[in-house]
Formats: sequence, C-alpha cells, structure tokens
Amino acid sequence: MTPEAFVAGLDYGSVLIFALTGALVASRAQLDPVGFIFMATLTAVGGGTLRDLLLGRDTVFWVSKPSYVLVAAGAALLVFWTAHLFESRYRVIIWLDSVALAVAVAAGVGVASESGFGPVVVIIMGFVTGTFGGLMRDVVGNEVPLILKQGELYLTAAFCGAMAAVLLGWLGFERSQALIACAVVVWILRAGSLVWGWRLPTYKPRPPRMRG
Repeated sequence: MTPEAFVAGLDYGSVLIFALTGALVASRAQLDPVGFIFMATLTAVGGGTLRDLLLGRDTVFWVSKPSYVLVAAGAALLVFWTAHLFESRYRVIIWLDSVALAVAVAAGVGVASESGFGPVVVIIMGFVTGTFGGLMRDVVGNEVPLILKQGELYLTAAFCGAMAAVLLGWLGFERSQALIACAVVVWILRAGSLVWGWRLPTYKPRPPRMRG
C-alpha cells in the first residue's frame, strides 16, 4: 500500500467513525433522518474541511471524492435504525469519539506531511482534523464539547500523538509506521483518561493578595 493510499484510508476511517458519533448525537436530539445525515456529515468532514482550507489544497477532500459524504450518510441511516439498541448512547459516543480522534489526528498529520509542511504545521493540522468536527457536532447538538471536559486528556492526547508521529518521522521510520504510532498514542491517552482518570493539573483560582 502506498503512503497516499494509507492516508486516504485514515481519512475514510475517521469519516466513518465520526459520522457514527454525529448520528448518535442526532438520536439524543430526536432528529429526523435528514437531521441524522446533516449531523453525521458535519461531524465527519468538519475537521478535514478546515484542514484542507488552511493548507490551501486545490480541492477539499470530500469535494474531489464525494464518496466520503456517502459513507457519512450511510452511517447516519444505520444509526437511525439501530440507535435504540444501545442502553447508553452517550457512553458509546465517548468511546467511538476516542477512536475517531485517534484516526483523524493521524490523518491530519499524514495529509500535512504529504504536502511538505514542517513539524509545527503538521502538529496543528493533526489537532484541527481530530478535534474540529467533534466540536461542531457538540455545539450544534447542544452537548457539552468533549474537548472542554474539565481535566480530561483530549487536546493533550491529540498533541502527544502528533508529536510522536513527527518524532518518529525525524528518526527515519516509514510514514505509515509513524501514523499508526500516532493513532495508538492518542487512543491510549484518551482511553486512560476515561478509564483511570489520567489528567493534567487544572488551573485553580486564588483570591488576590491584599496589599499592605
């Protein structure tokens, strides 16, 4: 498999999984099938769209290949008919989102690397691809954005995964190996935060000092 095909596969994977999370949010909002498709597609292509616009690519990925939108729409209709089978849809959303985040960060890193950008831009594009679609989903669906959950590793997980990919690429690893490692690092950190409460210290406000 060529590096380009591998990155395209990551894009398809992130579109599919993010679409499932968007459709599940639509189920919590009790939308109709068109609403499901809208939420799923918005979530699935939001991060990649912003990435491609910022990178100045000739065509946004889903415009050049509308099959991405068809994948998202298919996932939306699947969830429309099966969402009632899940006892806790929010828990499913959280775990699917953790997988989607991992795959999407790797996809963003891969696209930026292919385009010849440096480490800073590569890391930022990993951030953007991994988080923007989910942020749009939560805001439109009137949910608390997962990236703003206090103390949870989300942005940190995306940053560490993108950093791992850049470092492995600098050390001479193949691009596909670096991207797989990126996804694994992101998912392990996110899952550890959900299961074992891994987190960074949060800001604690203090009363201002009284001047004597």
